[in-house]
Amino acid sequence: MKNRWSARILKDNLKLGIAIGLFAPLLGIVGFYFWRAYPSVDFFEYIKLLGIEKRYLTSAVTFSLLANAVFFTIFINSHKDKTAKGIFIVTVIWAIFAIILKLWY
Repeated sequence: MKNRWSARILKDNLKLGIAIGLFAPLLGIVGFYFWRAYPSVDFFEYIKLLGIEKRYLTSAVTFSLLANAVFFTIFINSHKDKTAKGIFIVTVIWAIFAIILKLWY
């Protein structure tokens, strides 16, 4: 039973790709915290800092797109094209957001 459940979840699925594409940037922002701010700033102060400082926010959003690129590459290489397509769609939306943020914020 467990094998059927995990096989269904890991199927080539557009919705799974969208979910991964939405979740992976959050991991990227946490990764950016450990790379740039830790241990000088507390995590909650870091989140506040993202809301105040434009340069930190744009850097964190741009860095978070790398997490999507990693997952996109994994699913492309495993020939899960629908899942990769979902990740790509969300990545394009995040990238547009990052460009707008960089230019007009």
